[in-house]
Amino acid sequence: MYLTKKVRLNRLMRGGRCLDVAIDHGVCNEPSFMAGIEDMAGVVKMLAAAAPDAIQMNYGQSDLLQSLPGPHRPALVMRVDMGNPYNRQRHREMWAVLQNESDPILPALRMDAACVVVNLFMLPDEPGLFRQCVQNISRLGNDCEKYGMPLMIEPLVMQPNEKGGYLVDGDTEKIVTLVRLAREMGADIVKADPTDDPSEFHHVVQAARCPVLVRGGGKADLRRVLENSALLMGQGAHGMVYGRNIYQHDNPRAVVAALMAIIHDGADADAAWSIYGGSASP
Repeated sequence: MYLTKKVRLNRLMRGGRCLDVAIDHGVCNEPSFMAGIEDMAGVVKMLAAAAPDAIQMNYGQSDLLQSLPGPHRPALVMRVDMGNPYNRQRHREMWAVLQNESDPILPALRMDAACVVVNLFMLPDEPGLFRQCVQNISRLGNDCEKYGMPLMIEPLVMQPNEKGGYLVDGDTEKIVTLVRLAREMGADIVKADPTDDPSEFHHVVQAARCPVLVRGGGKADLRRVLENSALLMGQGAHGMVYGRNIYQHDNPRAVVAALMAIIHDGADADAAWSIYGGSASP
């Protein structure tokens, strides 16, 4: 591994662990994702003060983070692709493309990102979409090696759209198989969905053979989120990439404090819930 890649990974993964707060949802073209991040300048300022390890953004908004003063702001994880599988309806043509076709890694280098992230969609009866993702990763992976940029791949196994649109398939075998493919394609970090049975998540970690960050998905009951997060850390996860389960709650800063305790201090769900309550108090 190139030294520059190790330097960036060290900046992202404190002690081998990471809480990455995703607010890159603006490229998804899905209105339900936007509640809570309308005021991006205010959200970035609030999250930076909460001090997670990283904030995940797109190039067009990343200046809000990277222009903050001081040496201790969270690392930047830059989303470099976009697609239409996030919508409730199934489109006639499903697609996923790199945001900067001519030089996909250049925006991340310009903004001093610590990592880039790209999707690997697996939707039923959508082989063309899957092939586009493989092509995106292949191209991006070459540039990441060339410039020493860590590559985070996000394998997403989805259920048929007829069940309501953008629903995760938590089948362990399917997730493990797609995570293994991500590693085969050169992932330095895998952002993986949790398995339906959290006790089986160690199979995902084994398949990845690199740091695994758990993807949060849609907003859920916070107590349950904390319980699942602690269980998944116990199965070998290296951290979380949560968006709506942070920014759509009433006190995102307190949620960050609770999750950071689970990820970095080994707190259990009860301790994290107490931290959340204490952080949320005036």
